[in-house]
Amino acid sequence: MSEGFAIERLGEGVIDSPFELGTVPGDMMVDFVDDGARIVADLDIDTIAAHLRSGSLPPSLEIAGPRQRIFFDPTDLGVGIVTCGGICPGLNTVIRGLVMTLWHGYGVRMIHGLRYGFAGLSAREGHQPIALTPEFVRDIHNLGGTVLGTSRGPQDPQEMVDTLEWRRIRLLFVIGGDGTFKGAQAIHREVARRGASIAVVGIPKTIDNDIPLVDKTFGFDTAVGLAAGAINAAYAEAQSTVNGIGLVKLMGRYAGFIAANAALAMRNVNLVLIPEVPFDLEGEGGLYAYLESRFAHHKFTVIVVAEGAGQQHVARAGGTDASGNALLGDIGQFLRDRIQERFAGRVKLSLKYIDPSYIIRSAPPCSTDSIFCGQLGQAAAHAGMSGRTGMAVGHSHGRLTHIPLERLVGHRRQVDPEGELWRSVLESTGQPAFLTNAAKRGAGVVR
Repeated sequence: MSEGFAIERLGEGVIDSPFELGTVPGDMMVDFVDDGARIVADLDIDTIAAHLRSGSLPPSLEIAGPRQRIFFDPTDLGVGIVTCGGICPGLNTVIRGLVMTLWHGYGVRMIHGLRYGFAGLSAREGHQPIALTPEFVRDIHNLGGTVLGTSRGPQDPQEMVDTLEWRRIRLLFVIGGDGTFKGAQAIHREVARRGASIAVVGIPKTIDNDIPLVDKTFGFDTAVGLAAGAINAAYAEAQSTVNGIGLVKLMGRYAGFIAANAALAMRNVNLVLIPEVPFDLEGEGGLYAYLESRFAHHKFTVIVVAEGAGQQHVARAGGTDASGNALLGDIGQFLRDRIQERFAGRVKLSLKYIDPSYIIRSAPPCSTDSIFCGQLGQAAAHAGMSGRTGMAVGHSHGRLTHIPLERLVGHRRQVDPEGELWRSVLESTGQPAFLTNAAKRGAGVVR
């Protein structure tokens, strides 16, 4: 077992899976996934070599998929599904994938859709669950948002587990991000404290794509595609006037993956600002000097800024939201106002500001996300039915995998300022590597 990535199980599977796999003769046979099937967690050759030299195998992740023997009896199993946090493209498709696999694949008939996030597990809130059936979920993948509703903020773990036991739910699927997984982990620990036989399985949801150990989270492809449309609108506005500026603010509290990828998708962006790369406003290498050089040479500029970028410049209210996230200042409106103030009376400019965040979050998934969401739902159903718990399904190195919740909570993946993605952005935009101390770092190419 790989240290740090061991997956907890409620017990050994003793029930034959109802899936008819491994029965077709010939080389093209589709079979169950072996419990020992794993892939390395870190593909870096030096890391792998170091472990092999020390006589140990490198850390590895369990591969997801149907097991030949399952833990839960499908005919006597209550399942709960809950969605928490902000909405994201693909939530309903994940729910559909779970329900269809549990119902048709395993024969589970008691599937409860818990309403409005973890509040649906609080008896005091009074939200009654929805009975999820194939008929109910048939068309929900065409809808944005979540048919179960959502909420932010924690609930009492003891009360939530009381509700699970009272409703005879022994398998809980939790769809959400970092704050949601903290809640799932609290439920898992309370279940363990009681010695109850309840499995908790997570499905990572963050449109920002900043989950560690995971290549991609659902909703990201849709977000990039819709963000690219907003950038194209900003470009049309900017290039239609002298000294036009198209300013687009995109999601990305701590990571600039959407901003970077959307800019690469369109190739008509001149400046990308992300949380991982600081920038100055004033000075020879600052933002204002960069814009002056653009006005002198090109007459228009398209800027894409992630919501968490440049927070050192923005007045912040302080505190956190219900999910525990720091309340950010609005960098988009800040830049809109400051740029106009800076050049007022000096340069006649036309600035158009676009914030498509809520349009993006509420959209149904694109085709690639829809496929991915269905696969995540299927993989989570297989993991839960096998008795695995305290874990989440993810997509790592091209494979669906199982990852312990403790390895996901409190950690974030970010854009590497020295990595391939950011280098591609710099090459595409021609912007300086850093809009600070640019004279020392190299001023870049303005194009």
